Amino acid sequence: MKKHRKARLFVLSLLLGTTTLASACGSTAGGASASPDGGGEEVTELRYQGSVGAVTYPELAEDLGYLAPLKLKFIGNTISGPQDIQAAVTGDTDFGGAFNGAIVKLIAAKAPIQAVISYYGVDDLTWTGYYVLDDSPIQSARDLIGKKIAVNTLGAHHEFVIKEYLHRSGLTPEEIKQVTLVVVPPVTSEQTLRAEQIDAAAMGGLLRDKALERGGIRPLFTDRELFGNFSAGSYVLTDKFIEGNPNAARKFVEATAKAIEWARNAPREEVVARYEKIIRERNRKEDTTAVQYWKSTGISGEGGLIEDREFQTWIDWLVNEGELESGTYRSEELYTNEFNPYQK
Repeated sequence: MKKHRKARLFVLSLLLGTTTLASACGSTAGGASASPDGGGEEVTELRYQGSVGAVTYPELAEDLGYLAPLKLKFIGNTISGPQDIQAAVTGDTDFGGAFNGAIVKLIAAKAPIQAVISYYGVDDLTWTGYYVLDDSPIQSARDLIGKKIAVNTLGAHHEFVIKEYLHRSGLTPEEIKQVTLVVVPPVTSEQTLRAEQIDAAAMGGLLRDKALERGGIRPLFTDRELFGNFSAGSYVLTDKFIEGNPNAARKFVEATAKAIEWARNAPREEVVARYEKIIRERNRKEDTTAVQYWKSTGISGEGGLIEDREFQTWIDWLVNEGELESGTYRSEELYTNEFNPYQK
């Protein structure tokens, strides 16, 4: 692994506010030890966080039989990518996923992680809009000065996209600071916008489509308008997990990659039906309405392959924002496609 990502426990303590790492990833995950002959997976299960009413690609992979003999162990739900990858760093989970810009920031803070496969993105059918009410006086980026925008979490996809929109529209750093981002659970963003408790809201997928059906809102801009089609987020593994569990790491990526391609190529109705089945069978008292609106993976690379530009864009962004020194990282240092079977 690369020198700048070697695990340093004292750095992690400073970064995440913990005094020690939680239960280590590595060979303790699932209570198994490394295979003595070097074959087979070193662990029996992978701990992870899910998303209410949604199906992740590792969950789909397990249901399709691609992940066997590994099993997933659900430990809870999250709506925050930065929190999810921090949980992987502390050892509370074995993998986590977040927006690529958030991954760059965490690696820059010396977190020993590496992106291994894309898991969400933007394409012709899957994207996020930033909406205002039809009768809102907000018509441009400049009109957002002094206003509030709802996002699911800070330091992730929505914050980067909003700030890029404001920057491209000519706002100064001081003016951008006057645009307030408010964390609002995605399921209540529309209601909060209509109640005029916020001035704009980020909405995608089911939440966007249902809001549009009800009418009375319009998009100010979209992430696709700014960046085109691209993979936006990746799953990460810690250096320690990869070094101690190379077979399990490969199996996880291979299975997830195959699940992505299954979802990309299967008829939409079949994908939706499979997602409904998974949600019903895991018995977490969830609504299956959201998956009815599933349209595409949004992922750019075959099998979730990561491209340089999907990290370089955000490295450059952080440099321009003054949050990262130029030349500190190259995109190829932050991810690997070595475990992905679709790598040519």
